[in-house]
Amino acid sequence: MSEAALTVTKAESFQVPAIVAEVGPEATKRFFEFFTVPIRNKNTRTAYYHAIGQFLIWCSRAGFQSLEDIEPITVAAYIEQHPGSPPTVKQHMAAIRMLFSWLTEKGILAMNPAREVKTQKFSRTEGKTPAPPHQEVQRLLDSIDVTHLVGLRDRALLAVMAYTFARIGAVVSLTPQDYLQVGKRSLIRFREKGGKEKEIPVHHKLEEYLDVYLEAAKLSDEPANSLFRSTRGRSRELGTDGLSRKDAWAMLKRRLRDAGLSTIYSNHSFRAAGITNYLENDGTLEVAQRIAGHADSRTTKLYDRRGQKVLLEDMERIRY
Repeated sequence: MSEAALTVTKAESFQVPAIVAEVGPEATKRFFEFFTVPIRNKNTRTAYYHAIGQFLIWCSRAGFQSLEDIEPITVAAYIEQHPGSPPTVKQHMAAIRMLFSWLTEKGILAMNPAREVKTQKFSRTEGKTPAPPHQEVQRLLDSIDVTHLVGLRDRALLAVMAYTFARIGAVVSLTPQDYLQVGKRSLIRFREKGGKEKEIPVHHKLEEYLDVYLEAAKLSDEPANSLFRSTRGRSRELGTDGLSRKDAWAMLKRRLRDAGLSTIYSNHSFRAAGITNYLENDGTLEVAQRIAGHADSRTTKLYDRRGQKVLLEDMERIRY
């Protein structure tokens, strides 16, 4: 196994299921390779590992001793009893199908037993992530005590999500040098999924929040380090480590509670809120797609919550 594969598997505690190990060392090697070579996104890798793990545990409990014993009807039976929602089932099926395709391609299996297994048809015209109305976003930002550095950091981080539609993974990966000046314009550079980079102009309110935070944090001397850093213990002093997505989630929940707002919202809610707000103010779907970094405008439409507001207004017309 390559050094890179060993590093990834050790870091994420990947283990080889007995049903895979039973086939032999070559199958074990290819199983590890599947999670390191074709899958480059860490979150996808983890999700696929759990999905495949659940399937292989189910197969072992059903009495299957080896991958070679699994047939199309086995996969179909697993999908039939799967308790997850249609989107979850489709993701799990995609992971299983991709693994068997990889093992077939590498000569471990003679055929892909998942290739022809179908899942329930499912489509969605609107996403499920709750989106706060723009009044609540502003209330949240205004509620933060910015008389100290942590407050300035939190307001700047939340504002980046609100004004750029950026994924939280891209936000916590920002460095001071990703906030740059080009002539009289301020730009912010994001590194998105799939190794893509994008630069977008900075809204004047976001520029204000970032400038105040950067000046107070004195981060200009460390342009390549994290822009949003964790604190040292319970102090209000910033350390050297960047905030993680989990840290940002916990911070958001705390700020929502302090502002007297619902904690149903997540970091991803700001993506839906920003896109909806932009479209409400006569923005175009094409530009919203470009700002959000979506490959397909249909994905951008999932974040548009304008229809929910129209529906509520219509329902209020019912009067008894």
